[in-house]
Amino acid sequence: MTRLVVGPFNRVEGDLEVQLDIAGGRVVSARVNAPMYRGFESMLAGRDPHDALVIVPRICGICSVSQSVAAARALADAAGVEVPPNGVHVTNLMLACENLADHLSHFYLFFMPDFARPVYADRPWYAEAQRRFAALAGVHARAALSARQRWFEIMGTLGGKWPHTQSIQPGGSARAVEAAERIRLLARVREFRAFLESTTFGAPLEEVAALDGEAALARWQADDPQRGDLRLFLTVADDLRLDALGRGPGLTLSYGAYRRPDGSFELPGGVWDVALNELQPVDAESIREDATHAWLAGNAPLHPREGFTEPWADKPGAYTWNKAPRLGGRVVETGAIARQLASAQPLIRDAVARAGASVRTRVLARLVEIARVLPMMERWLTALSPREPFFHGDRLPDEALGVGLTEAARGALGHWLSVRGGRIERYQIVAPTSWNFSPRDAAGVPGALEAALEGAPVREGEDTPVAVQHIVRSFDPCMVCTVH
Repeated sequence: MTRLVVGPFNRVEGDLEVQLDIAGGRVVSARVNAPMYRGFESMLAGRDPHDALVIVPRICGICSVSQSVAAARALADAAGVEVPPNGVHVTNLMLACENLADHLSHFYLFFMPDFARPVYADRPWYAEAQRRFAALAGVHARAALSARQRWFEIMGTLGGKWPHTQSIQPGGSARAVEAAERIRLLARVREFRAFLESTTFGAPLEEVAALDGEAALARWQADDPQRGDLRLFLTVADDLRLDALGRGPGLTLSYGAYRRPDGSFELPGGVWDVALNELQPVDAESIREDATHAWLAGNAPLHPREGFTEPWADKPGAYTWNKAPRLGGRVVETGAIARQLASAQPLIRDAVARAGASVRTRVLARLVEIARVLPMMERWLTALSPREPFFHGDRLPDEALGVGLTEAARGALGHWLSVRGGRIERYQIVAPTSWNFSPRDAAGVPGALEAALEGAPVREGEDTPVAVQHIVRSFDPCMVCTVH
């Protein structure tokens, strides 16, 4: 058996290192290390609770709105404030703008460039993949960058800036939208739709979202295999058997995405059990964080409401700054695939029933989510009532508890807040990559990525195995959120 340490990874947000044990040309075990400590949870202790709205967006520069939404919801829960419908719609618009931009960046800039590498030069699709996706030079990658830049003008109108937008508040949005601005925002959404329909999908969004199973997807792909980048991805995935690579733990978690004014969700949440083909409710009270193998004080699994973050750099047996979150003691995977499974999207349920959560199904779920969510944005913009309130003021009691749950691009994000004497007593965050890239727990059970890497092929002479890179990037990690 040989040991290989891979890292840092390029095209990954933040620092990541993976230790692989290899035998017979396969990974037999893996340990995932988030090697950077940042300490945002510790920074917040003792501050005015509303300071969280300024501080937590700085955890990350690519999913800062998600952090803002979770913080605002935790404060709203603590204050008991209700958000008016306009505030709900604007918050959804900002969150969706960021999430779809992240999905676009992942596909064109992080994931697909791997298939334009010389290692695949003998594949029949290689020349076209290189033309479209080569790093810095691919024509579709460059077009996606341009589309993304224009897309973020939505955030400028709604929040004034991005990242670290400050307009999201516990009681809604501090930035009202005028009637004329709504027209301009609709124009931006439809411009992005045009790019997606011409380049990414080669088909109307509604046609993609309506695909109701793998048989329908195969017919759609065969109709014109070169039209649209989703079809080319499927061709690559079929050739390389990406459906058999990077299997997940068989349990996915979504808190529910894009809240409606009545409290329900556009994409309802839940825990999807792949083996049982069954949706179960989320029991957030069953969440525990295990720090056995983290460079942090404490070993006993604690609910985030009771958790603490105290560095212990020389802790025996530790190998990462990430705790090991568990749901009812079980390892879960989170992300777009979890949202699509929980919200009963038939294609993703069918694909996962056949092959489980894999490299192929994770990427497919992100693209299907883009096709589903952008039309929702058009509806939210149409539903805005410029003369109605966008915001309700809040007032926090001196003693309070609050929970803020949301769905970032990469999955389930939770903030837990306690206030004592009018100041933050405790603030704990469990980010999506905390779930997906968790270390082993006290029982030695590996996290989702650690288990997914087992069995990955390693070619002779590879020092950064390409299959390992596909698996890692299929989860779209955000390591700076992991170590917050």
